Amino acid sequence: ATATTSNGQQTLVGAKVTDSTLRRFLVGPKQCEITGIAMTPDYKAIFINVQHPGEDSASYSTPESNWPATQKDPSNKTARPRSATVVITRKDGGVIVG
Repeated sequence: ATATTSNGQQTLVGAKVTDSTLRRFLVGPKQCEITGIAMTPDYKAIFINVQHPGEDSASYSTPESNWPATQKDPSNKTARPRSATVVITRKDGGVIVG
């Protein structure tokens, strides 16, 4: 099947999800891009990058994102949304994907 994007470009439409076990795993902060997804060879850690959080804010003094949380301290004059690499592991240290 095909569809048209908001700028008029024709694109493909994927199959409908019918797997009821599919769940959302990760959501990024406002106005970010999740990139660079990688997993360790032993499947015990996933690395993701959060890029450009709050990039489209009107100004640094009124950011729409406070990523990471330490960037919302009003006494911190250099506080602003920051890009970051996040490591995801299981609490029990086990394999994430089988």
